[in-house]
Amino acid sequence: MSSRLFWPLVGLLCLTAALAGYRLAGGPDNPHPAPGYGTWLPQPRPLERFRLTDSAGRPFTRADLKGRVSLVYFGYTHCSHECPDTLAMLARVQRAVGLARLQVLFVTLDPRRDTPAVLTRYLRRFDPDFIGLTGTTAGLRRLARGLGVALGKVALPGGGYTFEHTVAVFLFDARAREAAVFMPPLHARRLAAALRRRRRRLLDPT
Repeated sequence: MSSRLFWPLVGLLCLTAALAGYRLAGGPDNPHPAPGYGTWLPQPRPLERFRLTDSAGRPFTRADLKGRVSLVYFGYTHCSHECPDTLAMLARVQRAVGLARLQVLFVTLDPRRDTPAVLTRYLRRFDPDFIGLTGTTAGLRRLARGLGVALGKVALPGGGYTFEHTVAVFLFDARAREAAVFMPPLHARRLAAALRRRRRRLLDPT
């Protein structure tokens, strides 16, 4: 990646992370900051409607989030470090929590290369129950933008490309509402403990 592109993208990612944290925390005067690990919304935020395709080739919409607790991560299968490291961490979280109604969703930012079959093979390395999601470029970017995920496509020598993107894990409750976001450094044990403490509230939210 050229230095001309690298530093503006770093600045974009840092700014997005700061703004996301500010938004989720409710601003500087939030009277009810959430204790513990992660940034918890004062009030869970409904997710806008979307329509994607899962790694089995089936439609996946907001309705598929309901009744489950969902951990959602945006990435791509050609990612060299952040994505596999995060998915391995989420596999440890899923095993540690032991919650049957917990699902982990990997939303690709690279639908041209990440077909349902590619996602299935890739996610099997981490946990066969992980669900990959793909769709149109416009639909995926709209969903990512709604959650504050910054994304930049970077051309590589020889005609290839890679992505710079926000590294964050989003938590949704059983009513398909955004409840929290977890930013690096990500810790499997702390995330699992946070889910165990709030499992009742996440599964039966008011």
